[in-house]
Amino acid sequence: METTLRWLDRPGGQGVTWGVPWPRGTVAAGAPFGLTGPGGAELPVQSWTTATWPDGSVKWSAHAAVPGDPGEGAYRLVPGRNPAAPRVPVTVAREGGLLRVSTGPVTWTIAEEGDTLVRSAHRDGRKILRDVRLVSLRQDGPTPDEGGAVRRESVTGRVERVTVEQDGPVRAVIRAEGRHGDWLPFTVRLYFYAGAEDVRIAHTFVWDGDPGRDFLAGLGLRAGVVMRDEPHDRHVRLAGPGGFLTEAVRGLTGLRRDPGEDVRRAQVEGRPCGPIGNPEVAGRLHLIPAWNDYTLDQNSADGYLLRKRTAEGHAWVTIPSGTRSAGYGYVGGISGGLGFGLRDFWRLHPTRLDVRDAATGLATATVWLWSPSAPAMDLRFWHDGLGQDTFAEQLEGLEITYEDHEPGFGDPYGVARTHELTLRAYAATPAHPELAAHAAVMNEPPLLVASPERIKAAGVFGDWAPADRSTPARAAIEDRLDFLFDLYAREREQRRWYGFWDYGDVMHTYDADRRTWRYDVGGYAWDNSELSPDLWLWYQFLRTGRAEVFRLAEAMTRHTGEVDVYHLGRWKGLGSRHNVQHWGCSCKQLRISSAVYRRFFHYLTADERTGDLLDEVASAEEAYAALDPLRKVREDVYTPDPSALSIGLGTDWGALAAAWLTRWERHGDERARDKLLGTMAGIGALPRGFLTGEARLDLAAGRFDTSRDAVSVSHLSAVFGLPEICSELLALGLDVPGFERAWLDYCRLYLAAPERQAAETGRPLTGVSLIQAHSRLAAYAAARLDDPELAALAWRAFFRDEGDQLNTNPLQREPVWRLTRVEGPQVPAALWDAPFVSTNDAAQYGLAAIQNLALIAAHLPEG
Repeated sequence: METTLRWLDRPGGQGVTWGVPWPRGTVAAGAPFGLTGPGGAELPVQSWTTATWPDGSVKWSAHAAVPGDPGEGAYRLVPGRNPAAPRVPVTVAREGGLLRVSTGPVTWTIAEEGDTLVRSAHRDGRKILRDVRLVSLRQDGPTPDEGGAVRRESVTGRVERVTVEQDGPVRAVIRAEGRHGDWLPFTVRLYFYAGAEDVRIAHTFVWDGDPGRDFLAGLGLRAGVVMRDEPHDRHVRLAGPGGFLTEAVRGLTGLRRDPGEDVRRAQVEGRPCGPIGNPEVAGRLHLIPAWNDYTLDQNSADGYLLRKRTAEGHAWVTIPSGTRSAGYGYVGGISGGLGFGLRDFWRLHPTRLDVRDAATGLATATVWLWSPSAPAMDLRFWHDGLGQDTFAEQLEGLEITYEDHEPGFGDPYGVARTHELTLRAYAATPAHPELAAHAAVMNEPPLLVASPERIKAAGVFGDWAPADRSTPARAAIEDRLDFLFDLYAREREQRRWYGFWDYGDVMHTYDADRRTWRYDVGGYAWDNSELSPDLWLWYQFLRTGRAEVFRLAEAMTRHTGEVDVYHLGRWKGLGSRHNVQHWGCSCKQLRISSAVYRRFFHYLTADERTGDLLDEVASAEEAYAALDPLRKVREDVYTPDPSALSIGLGTDWGALAAAWLTRWERHGDERARDKLLGTMAGIGALPRGFLTGEARLDLAAGRFDTSRDAVSVSHLSAVFGLPEICSELLALGLDVPGFERAWLDYCRLYLAAPERQAAETGRPLTGVSLIQAHSRLAAYAAARLDDPELAALAWRAFFRDEGDQLNTNPLQREPVWRLTRVEGPQVPAALWDAPFVSTNDAAQYGLAAIQNLALIAAHLPEG
């Protein structure tokens, strides 16, 4: 079964990694893969398996290739065909505590421990760079405007362990782990491709400081650059929004005496200036200042400042600045130099690019992930608690600001952030088109993808179908799905949802009075995956293949998997509910850290860091042994007990099932499989199945106590990935007695008439709301049971003809499908007014529409 692949948004020539799904039973374990390019030529490809079906066949494969001169046409991936070998493979060799990674053009030397990430890089026998280090600045207090002296120390990160994760022939991956001094543990992966002149770097750090006394004032990657050429043949390039600052260390343009047009043009273009024929210039070169230091400071999403100086101790000279830098630079000369940059540079502000000592024999280039020019990172909690010292007071606070506060729980200890950087060893100063192309590839890494139809044919990710406008009713829904995505893409830009900790998230609820989102009102601020916008975006990408949808979903996955989840400490494996600060809510739950949100990106890209996140939550149930998620609202006496953990059968079990399934299919983990199948059997054995609401889990045995006989439903149980994961599990045909019946009962009865609910459960269900969102449950049961009446109910609920059953919340109303331009004194500038009250409306409309169209489109009314 060969697969046709296309570029997501831009071709890439120096290395690409991607994933492909396969129908069950079509690709045997260990099968080779061949790859052909648009012209039919065989291309080298390196392949491995990232997930398997229960029968052992390949479910997801990952591939790395170097397209060379990429074309816009299609690529073909063929299982069972031996791959072509690269002309010059990437190799990894160990010698004397060093790793030498050769890509062909460049040899990179990496120490297995110490204070460097990369010891050196040589190209064509010449050393281009040396001593690539992680650097940071740490303060013992906030900015001085709060009074008192602030002590700042500079720290160099130390590598403690290096692991070779892949060693070619097309792709090599080196993993380095260590700490930024005595805090901030980091994981760095270095990615090398055959024939490439660059290394891609993924840097993740975990916050383990005390917010009251630890303030991160700078965090960066620094490299030494060997400078051999005359100062007028040395060049600095720093990216603006479109072009580059074009400077020479010793400039020959604009002088009172003209060195000649050929000399001037050569210097601007980065070519050797050659002999300077005008003696009035040649005899006075020593009087032309050499510019030693350059800085580009991006302290907001709207502007950067450029400066340069001749030496430390002398004033900085301001260079005309700009708006949004592409985050890429170069320092070097006609005999070679270094390209350096940070992906999403302006989106992740405050950031900075530095060049220092360019007039000496060893320059340095620093990419700052947190700019030292900005105020120090302040992670203290955002208010004083407002006297909410008891559960009763905290529940009262929840009633007014929607914030679930608890002293000591708004702690960032254990949250993380990942950045993607690049270093490139050039043989000479690159021309501007080449620099621009490399900056573009850094910011939008090339990716090969299969079509929506091909991915759907593989049978992955449950209930969805490619976009279809074949009827007026279908077209109307597709238009609304496009409207929703375009709305959030526009809101991100209009409201500037950017910044080091914020980029990738969206806001929860809109404030129509202030014409802004409720960024400062408790639980109405940052969304933190509430009601699954992550799922909505990924399913919308699967069905449309739109690059802009992928990029928004990618940024959200990077954010929610790192910033909204704990990776160290007492809440490791749990995430934080929505709040003004991403970690501010005391509700620490599996529904936020769920693997169901990360699987898409991992399988489509083979991203190793996302794989780490999936592994982290493989046993996340253990976190509940130290934290009762229902502690504030319990009426019974409950003490967390490893042999009797209280697990909600909706948000909790859905997240656990996703983690266990993912662990099983990625690693063949039998313990994860047994926990998954055992708890599925337990749900099937409960007298009320999913309608029971919660059950006691024996942590050691991985089994539920099935004696509980109660009826309890929550409007949140099925809006955090439970329908999606149940659909996948049932499609696997695992033959777990009672599980399908239990799930279908829940799907049938949630939106059923109260009389029907009472007849089957003894009383009408309470807590029923989010009717449109839950229409997809009725649709699932309708499709599975071939029941036209349930299908009609699902569409009525989706279009809300019946109103919101048992729900009087005015915020959950039919969205208004239009945009309104607002001008006036209540807004700083003209803006488009958000038509939706809440992100919940968008995400749940999107998921309901996508799944209903996949399940019961034949019953869609055309009126």
